[in-house]
Amino acid sequence: MQDMTPSQIVTELDKYIVGQSAAKRAVAIALRNRTRRQRVPEEMRDDIIPKNIMMIGPTGVGKTEIARRVARLINAPFVKVEATKFTEAGYVGRDVESIVRDLVETAFTLEHDERMKDVRQRAEQAATERIINYLIEQREDLRAGKRSVRARMQAQAGGESIAVAPEAESIITTTTVAVEAPRPQLSERSLKLQRRKVEKLLVANKLDEEQIEIDLDGMDLGPDDVSGILEFMPGASPDEMSEQFSDFLDNYRNLQDGLRGRKRMRRVSVREARRILLEEESHKLLDIEQIVENTVRRTEQTGVVFIDEIDKITAQPNDTGPDVSGEGVQRDLLPIVEGSVVHTRYGPVKTDHVLFIAAGAFHTAKPSDLIPELQGRFPLRVELESLGKKELISILSEPENALTRQYTAMLDTEGVDLRFTGSGISRIAEVAVELNDRMEDIGARRLHTIMEQVLEDLSFSADQESGSTVTIDAAYVDSRVKATVNDEDLSRFIL
Repeated sequence: MQDMTPSQIVTELDKYIVGQSAAKRAVAIALRNRTRRQRVPEEMRDDIIPKNIMMIGPTGVGKTEIARRVARLINAPFVKVEATKFTEAGYVGRDVESIVRDLVETAFTLEHDERMKDVRQRAEQAATERIINYLIEQREDLRAGKRSVRARMQAQAGGESIAVAPEAESIITTTTVAVEAPRPQLSERSLKLQRRKVEKLLVANKLDEEQIEIDLDGMDLGPDDVSGILEFMPGASPDEMSEQFSDFLDNYRNLQDGLRGRKRMRRVSVREARRILLEEESHKLLDIEQIVENTVRRTEQTGVVFIDEIDKITAQPNDTGPDVSGEGVQRDLLPIVEGSVVHTRYGPVKTDHVLFIAAGAFHTAKPSDLIPELQGRFPLRVELESLGKKELISILSEPENALTRQYTAMLDTEGVDLRFTGSGISRIAEVAVELNDRMEDIGARRLHTIMEQVLEDLSFSADQESGSTVTIDAAYVDSRVKATVNDEDLSRFIL
């Protein structure tokens, strides 16, 4: 997906977002320029900075959806933040540097999940081999008329999971062998046949409910487990950060090795064992150092930050005194957007090539009300159009994730055949336009409320309507929303 042309990106966006061609083109070009930058000579590459974009338009017209969809297309780390959530550094509130920290966390999750998929096949093979070994060992114990050392110890513990030290298990096993007669060893051919038979039953899921005893000799470390281990103090020097990061990796490896040295026993079903052992084997195959390195590089080269409500932090003409959540936030954003180094738990991250997309309605303010330095960091500006009846009809029927298709699919699970006619869709759009004109214009978000109002009774009693067909036409829509629309005071609260 990294090699998509601008026209291909716009085509993909058209599947989910109606209209707003100017905004789609601007974002598509910005993302394509990233691919072009990677292909230019290395000595010129660092000088090519992303052209940040400012989207101007009312709420509910697709600003956030364009940014989110396009980031998903190229599988890039993406975060959306509201500018009003931040305060100037030194005051109580979120620090703007947390934007970059959230972005790198997203990148780590993407990288970790991808690496897990890469090793999944090998992990499944290893997990299957372990389950086969457990099953054969358990059945041999039963045929010999006795239980394994682990099973006996677990029984003495009342069935709870227990930890067995390797040296203790060795002593107990030696003692057992001295007391009990040794069981005959299976020939290599018999063992292979038995393994093949167990594997066939396992693949056919015929052993899912059988109980087995497994060793939990690894640990499950995912993004959440790593996220709390490393922190950098503000103002730390590069040498100090490098030392802390080296200590972090050493502690990680020591923790893994320490837990692998212990054996923790647990009795579970084969189905549950498959899940547990798959996770354990997958993590054994991961290279945490490489994941962290790729996370930082991915954040720096492909990260996308969407800053919403940027018009809300413009300074008002009659404001007096310090504005810790307005102009102060703008000044704090400057170095992040321009390019700086932010200390994160995965190491220092440069923001020079992170793409920033700002958005705002700018009803009571203008882009020129932002401080000049910040204005200059968003050289590309696109205006998004308000949505009329024609656009709302398209939103209801054309995108792959259209609301009408969503409700049809949901009610189909209850056996209800829901059908929207052209007149019904047109009437829903008309009501949305009327309410947007009369009250606050919230764009396509108005459709969600109207659809819920129209289908509320049916959604409530759908289990009793199984096998029936319900047609949503103009008359059906009017019968559900007419009283609400006509009562202006009531519509303000419901719609």
